[in-house]
Amino acid sequence: MVKVKMLVQSTYNGQLLREGKVYDIAKETAERWQLSKIAEIVQED
Repeated sequence: MVKVKMLVQSTYNGQLLREGKVYDIAKETAERWQLSKIAEIVQED
């Protein structure tokens, strides 16, 4: 799981994901979303 910041509003597994909020998402999904410009992966320190 990685944290992503949503760039658009979307639904995922029946959950509403709001634009600008941060969510924990499976790494493979997060990478796909980043390529599609749906979300950006948040770098954790």
